Amino acid sequence: MEPSINVLGGELQPCSTTPRTGFYRNGCCDTGPEDRGSHTVCVILTEEFLAMSRYLGNDLTTPRPEFGFPGLKAGDQWCLCAARFLQATQEFAAPRVVLESTHRRALDIVPLELLKRHAEGNAS
Repeated sequence: MEPSINVLGGELQPCSTTPRTGFYRNGCCDTGPEDRGSHTVCVILTEEFLAMSRYLGNDLTTPRPEFGFPGLKAGDQWCLCAARFLQATQEFAAPRVVLESTHRRALDIVPLELLKRHAEGNAS
């Protein structure tokens, strides 16, 4: 596993334990070589984003008990794939980002300025 450092250079903070998120399902957006999707961006889900994801073939709202997946709803925090977040910004459906809980490896795909523009508490 990569060191748990956020995009601001500090210690990576938990994203969500209810529902439990992260590639490693440890509540953090930790990553490592086996995380090919780079589940590194901690977001606060919106109806708009969930609808876009469902339309693109990744239904995050339907529970999948066989995988221990409860299904997600607007307001849940979740470790999102960096490329999917980037795509959502291009489709004007990007959810809010929790910078302190977003792993620095997200910067391999998403520029910091873009993450900051979509940061929680940012009015723009």
